[in-house]
Amino acid sequence: MIRLGKQVSRLILFLNVLCMGSDAIAHPHVFIVQRLNVVFGNQGLAGFEVEWHFDDMFSSMIATDYDQNQNSTLEPAEVAVVKEKAFSYIAKYDYFVFVKIDGQPFKVRWIKDFNAVLKNGKLSYHFFVPCHVKAHKQFKKIVIATYDSSYYTAIFFAQKRPASVENVDRFVIESSIKEDKSTSIYFGMVNPWALFLKFMLKS
Repeated sequence: MIRLGKQVSRLILFLNVLCMGSDAIAHPHVFIVQRLNVVFGNQGLAGFEVEWHFDDMFSSMIATDYDQNQNSTLEPAEVAVVKEKAFSYIAKYDYFVFVKIDGQPFKVRWIKDFNAVLKNGKLSYHFFVPCHVKAHKQFKKIVIATYDSSYYTAIFFAQKRPASVENVDRFVIESSIKEDKSTSIYFGMVNPWALFLKFMLKS
């Protein structure tokens, strides 16, 4: 079972500290609640679906700028513009997705199946990150963290259903969500939260 710690409380405390600190310290302008869905194929890990839910202000900005007919829905042509103007630029930042496979970095160079949804004034992004890792008789260890190192955007896991897995019948899987103590961001003050995943072939 995937477990979620007291991340939100710590995030709020950290934001309060930043607000009292120097103006030189960056602070977030965009807030994202995320869910991950880890997808397995016949051979092992195939990748993972990322679901980002944005704060009201950013949602309103995107709706104002890109919902051209102002019908409170993003249609395919509008989604294409959102992808080009308000998403693709983060490709140079690895799409804010940082993966380690057995302790070694895996660079996220591309994504697929991008979609942007506007529902009841709330914006969400959905995309798939291909990441193929073949399963063996020993555990493969995967760490998936999402963050903006500039701290302009704050990303944290949803409290309910933060992560899920699918197509797992052939594998033994262990997972948890916790701080990645091996990574330090935001001027060295914060360890990003990450999904820690281990899997191997069933005997």
